[in-house]
Amino acid sequence: MSKTDSINTEQDYARTDADSEAFLKIDGLTKVYDDGGSGVVAVDDMNIDVKEGEFIVFVGPSGCGKSTTLRSIAGLEEITEGQIVINGENVEGQPPRKRDIAMVFQSYALYPHMTVRENMEYPLKVRGVPKEKRMQRVEESAKLLEIPDLLERQPKDLSGGQQQRVALGRAIVREPRVFLFDEPLSNLDAKLRVQMRTELNKLHNKIGKTSIYVTHDQAEAMTLSDRVVVMNDGEVQQIAPPQQVYDQPANEFVGGFMGSPSMNFFDATVNVDAEEIRTDAFTIPLPEWMQERLDQTGEFDARFGVRPEDISVRNSADGHGDSHTTVDVTVVEEMGSNFFLTVTNNGVEYKAIVEPNTDIERGDKLSLDFDLQKCHLFDNHTGDSLVYGTAP
Repeated sequence: MSKTDSINTEQDYARTDADSEAFLKIDGLTKVYDDGGSGVVAVDDMNIDVKEGEFIVFVGPSGCGKSTTLRSIAGLEEITEGQIVINGENVEGQPPRKRDIAMVFQSYALYPHMTVRENMEYPLKVRGVPKEKRMQRVEESAKLLEIPDLLERQPKDLSGGQQQRVALGRAIVREPRVFLFDEPLSNLDAKLRVQMRTELNKLHNKIGKTSIYVTHDQAEAMTLSDRVVVMNDGEVQQIAPPQQVYDQPANEFVGGFMGSPSMNFFDATVNVDAEEIRTDAFTIPLPEWMQERLDQTGEFDARFGVRPEDISVRNSADGHGDSHTTVDVTVVEEMGSNFFLTVTNNGVEYKAIVEPNTDIERGDKLSLDFDLQKCHLFDNHTGDSLVYGTAP
């Protein structure tokens, strides 16, 4: 059983689609580069079925294999092993132009000497589409993207966001089977990225085409996708809807990668009989739902994880039992809607996100509560989740 299959079946983060429903099927995709005689594995035995019209986002750190996967689907990379099937057709060995795929790159790659109209119709022109049909598709796509008034301008007269819309329009006019996006928003400023995320969501809802999107930005992954594929070191770590990935990380890597600030991790000793979790910073009860999911008894070492937003300032009037600890505040970052706190306890530093409170200052002592329904335990050797997510 491959790593991907193990994650998807044993931990119930499954492919939600049967093979017969897959419009795009990636089966055992492996890509190995020959680096001076030593093989470098860029993608290792990837398996995923994508439904027609589904929006899938590949996310992970630089060098994890997500762009290589995208280029393999497009036919820009020759794969080492496996198959890529689109609408029942094995496209391996076919050149990119025969795969009926449109790709939008990080670089807009617009022809500077052409108008917007000419840039958008160019892919159709080289395919011999009649002029009347070309003009119709360009007009329709421009209207969809709300840029009909830009058709006679040149790229140099457009903003970054407008150029990205033109690049999208050039892909849309082709009416491909699959859209591929390779970090298309990374050249935009933060405000425009948020705006374009919204526009991409609207566009996908209107067109409904199967789309594969690559990014290192977890906010894009969470807001755009029907399902997220988290990758690291060429391997799929988890495939699931975005909120499930966030709430129920399959392993420590996923828990740490998804979320900002990232999840806090602690070396811990779990005592099932004593029903407690001990770290160098605190001792808290082992919640009943975790006890029910653990397949271990007695005492064992693990990694305890809790997101900063699942830590709150304890209210002495209605405290939550024994799930608290006293800490020293070392940094207060006022973010407007929240405070980001850096706290220490017994020399262990971690993060908490709390509601704005002007009374909290550096040097204060606070009593913090942990939301035991949203904590995590991971195997301290493999990193895999020991409790498969949050409480029911």
